Amino acid sequence: MKSKLALLSFMLMFVFVVTACSGGKNNSSPSESPSASKPAESAASETPTSSSSTPPELKEAKITFLNTKGEIQTQLEEAVKVFNQDYPAITVEILAVPAGSSPFERASQLYAAGNPATILMLDPSDVSKFKDRILDLSGEKWVPDAIENSLTKEDGKVLDFPFAVEGFAYIYNKKVLDAAVSGSFDPATIKTRSDLKNLFAQIEASGKKAIHVSPMDWSLAAHFLNFMYADQSKDYAQVEKFITDLKAGNANLAGNTVFNGLIDTFDLMKEHNNAKDKPLTPVYETGPEALAKGEVGLWFMGNWAWPNIKGFDASGEYGFLPVPISDNADDYGNTQIATAVTKRLVLDKENATTDQQAAAKKFLEWLVYEQNGQDFLVNKANIIPAFNSITLEPQDPLAKSIKSYMAKGAMVVGMTTLPADHWSKVGASMQKYLAGASDRTALAKAIEAYWKSAK
Repeated sequence: MKSKLALLSFMLMFVFVVTACSGGKNNSSPSESPSASKPAESAASETPTSSSSTPPELKEAKITFLNTKGEIQTQLEEAVKVFNQDYPAITVEILAVPAGSSPFERASQLYAAGNPATILMLDPSDVSKFKDRILDLSGEKWVPDAIENSLTKEDGKVLDFPFAVEGFAYIYNKKVLDAAVSGSFDPATIKTRSDLKNLFAQIEASGKKAIHVSPMDWSLAAHFLNFMYADQSKDYAQVEKFITDLKAGNANLAGNTVFNGLIDTFDLMKEHNNAKDKPLTPVYETGPEALAKGEVGLWFMGNWAWPNIKGFDASGEYGFLPVPISDNADDYGNTQIATAVTKRLVLDKENATTDQQAAAKKFLEWLVYEQNGQDFLVNKANIIPAFNSITLEPQDPLAKSIKSYMAKGAMVVGMTTLPADHWSKVGASMQKYLAGASDRTALAKAIEAYWKSAK
């Protein structure tokens, strides 16, 4: 895990860069900081370009890309068509992760079959597990331009390409909330659980449902329960100690203030869930549709959902509300959202040929330095890039909302180093609790038991 110093550096530097620049699932799964300066010789100063022919050093190659962000599957498929126009000798096939599979599981299956993807999108905690099978990217031109602390480094090697900065909390539909409060809704008014409860009541009094709760294991465990870890303390060393205590069996969740506060909030969500009668029935796609059509005021999710919301309401106003865990507005977490670099790209070295590796590296450079690549990331996939050279401002409301929280320093550090099976095993326990098949005591014991055997 990162040191306390690295985390403090991240929080300060990310805010500095975002402030400086601000003038200008489906089965997806998630906080790093940009450096304040760029080396003079860095490619960060290059103007984005668009190639019309393949340079002579690139040979014909067909490569595959394992996509584990299902919500951008269509956008990725369109992007590689554009890439192929820019580099005609390179063909990229996008592979999807089957429903119910984690990125680690699917990547492992491909390696076991002897047919790994050339480019694999992994969760941060999984990268080191493949360190002996993936390329060292230390010499790539984008390395010095990546935001601070966004790269996985082991034994002096850079193992991955940071693909996306993401944030998660409650997404709100401003039109619904404006009607509920009979005016212009101000997100700053929600600082406590009581504030949230009152908002739920106002939404329902206006004739709408308050919230949609997505029951997918990854949403419940990798994202919602993430706040149990992240909100433990502003001091990241205390967060690390909490995880250490869980692994050692020394953490008593039944007596943990943050755990109980977060589950109190979850209970409020359960009570006002628009799918309360059948809480495990909704699929991912139910959430963006309910929110965008104005059937509910809130949905717990992350900015990766914007393409899905946009499909129903491209011109609506949306933003994020924090997930309050108490009735003390000053408590850490009550006015912050979670942010993290949540997806990493790695390149296979076990099966990929030299030509395929060169083609894959060119694709990564295209994403960072060329106009069409940047357009895909920011405008098509609605991703907040993890590179200083990309100054293209996001236009979607969710990315804008995240950047506004970053500019204020109102973020908790989303945990990206949870074990690979955390979302499936702990997520199953959260699903039982959501469905009323277990109580809080059983949930606490299940989480504690998981961590005692976690690897």
